[in-house]
Amino acid sequence: MSTKCNAILSPLLAFGARPFKGLDIAIFSQPIVLGWPLSAGVRTLATEKTLPFNKPCKLFRLEEGPPEEGTLTHDDALSLYKSMNYIRRIETASGNLYKEKVIRGFCHLYSGQEAVAVGMRAALRPQDTVITAYRDHGWVYMMGVSPLGILAELTGRQSGCARGKGGSMHMYTHNFFGGNGIVGAQAPLGAGVAFAHKYKGNGGVSLTLYGDGAANQGQLFEAMNIAKLWDLPCIFICENNGYGMGTSAERASANTAYYTRGDYVPGIWTVTDYNLAGQVDGMDVVAVREATAWALEYCRSGKGPLVMEAATYRYSGHSMSDPGTSYRTREEIQEVRQTRDPITSFKERILSHELVELDELKAIEQEVRKVVDEAVKQAKGDKEISLEELYADVYSHPVEQEIRGTTAFRRHRHSRIGPAVNQ
Repeated sequence: MSTKCNAILSPLLAFGARPFKGLDIAIFSQPIVLGWPLSAGVRTLATEKTLPFNKPCKLFRLEEGPPEEGTLTHDDALSLYKSMNYIRRIETASGNLYKEKVIRGFCHLYSGQEAVAVGMRAALRPQDTVITAYRDHGWVYMMGVSPLGILAELTGRQSGCARGKGGSMHMYTHNFFGGNGIVGAQAPLGAGVAFAHKYKGNGGVSLTLYGDGAANQGQLFEAMNIAKLWDLPCIFICENNGYGMGTSAERASANTAYYTRGDYVPGIWTVTDYNLAGQVDGMDVVAVREATAWALEYCRSGKGPLVMEAATYRYSGHSMSDPGTSYRTREEIQEVRQTRDPITSFKERILSHELVELDELKAIEQEVRKVVDEAVKQAKGDKEISLEELYADVYSHPVEQEIRGTTAFRRHRHSRIGPAVNQ
């Protein structure tokens, strides 16, 4: 061994190293632990962390409820963050396309409410189903439709999840029954899907979502009644974003504790630190996931339906034709963005708990931006379907009789495009 090398290795020999013949290196026969300064600056991420929620749930006609904390792994954190970013980016693109008049008709954005769809979807099993109202872009993404499938549907193109025939309010995919344009009309349909689960005995649960604006619709109470009468596996979920179109919840409802509105149907409500009407904290994706998991298990056990309320907030107006500032202030919207945004607050939380690296989150943001931007280009350049195809896939199987067109004199043969085009 050279004199120079020997001088370098001498301190290591004291730790049990032995020189390797022919090479100026040393091999340790026993492992050693090196402390500072050699390990300075090296940070080990946690494999999982248990995150407490703001406050425990309040219960209605229940003796026990969801847990007060949730365990999150590194992969969970990245997955939830990616999903919320995809929804936010898709909705930003949708708003821009509408302003460019590439999207026509109705368009209801989900920005601000991402934690509800993402948290609930994380708790679902393959046999569970979802039905919601017209603010459905985020949900249809979470149920498996690609950004292109959503944006092409919004622009009326053939790559859309409904071949461009459904638009903003009528998107569908496997185990997702829409997207419904009539306020509250999805509630009895959701109860019907729950009946199908029970009839088939497949162990599935129907998640039936509606907004605080639909909470006063009579058909909702009719659906709750039949669901409780037959103990159907149905979770009635009120996404309370504080406003029904341009009317605040307090101005429209005598009882804004929507989780208690079922009377004979139990409910869960999580108190938050916010002045918005409490309930399950719909701005906390982990709290939503845990509450949903508990509610699903309740319904699967044969105890019947449950009412769940998620306190959330929409940044945009009711639809694209609503500026959203005539019944609330810009300062209110900005305050929510700065203090309660579901994405930025989750980002801060998982970073502070050392579950992820900042570079990982930046990589996700870059990926999301690239994928959605490419989907926008493809949606703009895609073709519209033919007029004849408007009469295809009206029924699950082809029918012999002709379908009436825009007048009694226009008749069309029914056809089936299939297989599924909504992935």
